[in-house]
Amino acid sequence: METRADDFYPTRLERPVPAFDRRDPVIHSSGNARTEGPLSETELARYERDGFLAFNNFLDADTVKRFRDDLRTYENDDSILRSEGTITEPGKQEIRSVFGIHELSDRFDRLTRDGRILDMVHQLLGSEAYIHQSRINFKPGFHGKGFDWHSDFETWHAEDGMPRMRAVSFSIALTDNTPFNGPLMLIPGSHKTFVPCVGRTPEDNYQSSLKKQELGVPNHRDLQQMADQYGIQAPTGPAGSLIIFECNTLHASNANMSPWPRSNLFFVYNSVENQLQQPFCGNKPRPEFLGNRTNSRALKPLATPDLRRTG
Repeated sequence: METRADDFYPTRLERPVPAFDRRDPVIHSSGNARTEGPLSETELARYERDGFLAFNNFLDADTVKRFRDDLRTYENDDSILRSEGTITEPGKQEIRSVFGIHELSDRFDRLTRDGRILDMVHQLLGSEAYIHQSRINFKPGFHGKGFDWHSDFETWHAEDGMPRMRAVSFSIALTDNTPFNGPLMLIPGSHKTFVPCVGRTPEDNYQSSLKKQELGVPNHRDLQQMADQYGIQAPTGPAGSLIIFECNTLHASNANMSPWPRSNLFFVYNSVENQLQQPFCGNKPRPEFLGNRTNSRALKPLATPDLRRTG
């Protein structure tokens, strides 16, 4: 497959090529939009350096409980279990992820419009934004599988047609994140480098990659080099904690061999100025629940979203 002239981040190649510096800023706002946002200059500098931020107790215990109750409802709903947007553990009928959750749950939809969150999004992306992807992740105790090292942007670029690095992910813990139940691991500073991956992307790759990702995984040499240079961090904290991470930050998680489940809300904001194009891998676009194309209008903040309401 020939590389497109508008492809600033070629990947899924026939042969390995060296990693290279990102071609987009990490923080896209400037002037008053940068200085008057909710994130302090210290936090912005840390995000620019590390590619992520962590905050404890972003959601209160009552709100977290309501989202956990929602998750139990989804687990017992056969229609959701059979939905294409529901991913189960390999070889099992236990839920691994439910995608497109902001369109299934009014409560989740209200959370994505929380003014506290959107103000941070606007400060980081330098524009208004929409939801590119949303899901609830569930990693059951004893046998919840892990996620291999990857950059989300590499997948979204290759398989969804996201042109530039102008998206940010929010992950809110519904259970305590401990060193033992497979917490998110990140390589700080890795967001500054793009690692092209090798391998032709088959059609409908998502049907297998969401259970076990094999394409779009950086080579061991580049991973080793960045881990040796920057280290690995695994932010832990109580239920309700928030992790914000840049779309190109390399991350992974181990299997959960503890008795305690780990679940989280996950939603991605993409700049309205970074609309999806044809996938750069040359395939047809993935389903809407993975890469939103039709409802990409700017989100309007809710000053006081009521997350206690049913739904």
